[in-house]
Amino acid sequence: MADPLKENKVNIELSDEIAEGIYSNLAIITHSHAEFVIDFVKMMPGVPKAKVKSRIILTPEHAKRLYKALAENIKKFEAMNGPIKESKGDGGIPFTMGAPTAQA
Repeated sequence: MADPLKENKVNIELSDEIAEGIYSNLAIITHSHAEFVIDFVKMMPGVPKAKVKSRIILTPEHAKRLYKALAENIKKFEAMNGPIKESKGDGGIPFTMGAPTAQA
């Protein structure tokens, strides 16, 4: 019987520009009934204005897959490197910056 993983291979191309990546230290997540929108922002200390550097729009199904993939990868990372330390009450900007999270 043929291996379904071998039959469903996808050739993914990564351009040099995209391979460099974009640094982000804030993500703003909003959603409607049909999609999740994740805006990745780079905030600089002492600068009151920040720009969205990248926006990813996902279906709810793909958002859940991303959630599960992140959880799995964080678990593997922590197994190899120890727990990831989280800031607690440091007065920083909340993850969503007070943006609405359930607008239609």
